[in-house]
Amino acid sequence: MVRTIITPDNISIKLSIPKKYIGRKIEVIYYPVDEVVEEKTEAVKQPKTMASFKGLLSGKEADELQEYVAKSREEWERDI
Repeated sequence: MVRTIITPDNISIKLSIPKKYIGRKIEVIYYPVDEVVEEKTEAVKQPKTMASFKGLLSGKEADELQEYVAKSREEWERDI
């Protein structure tokens, strides 16, 4: 893997591809580094809400979880 950070001085960049990558699919991504830092900072500041978790469980998983919680509550009540 080749990774580097540059500061371009014009609108085009010339890439040299290593011989071992010739004939293979490669991914080329470019983005300003300062934008990535801003996105991470914003994500940390936003608290999670119950709506953030909507749709994470399938119907079957949700039913199994509800059954487990109901059994746990029954056991807890019996111990009193």
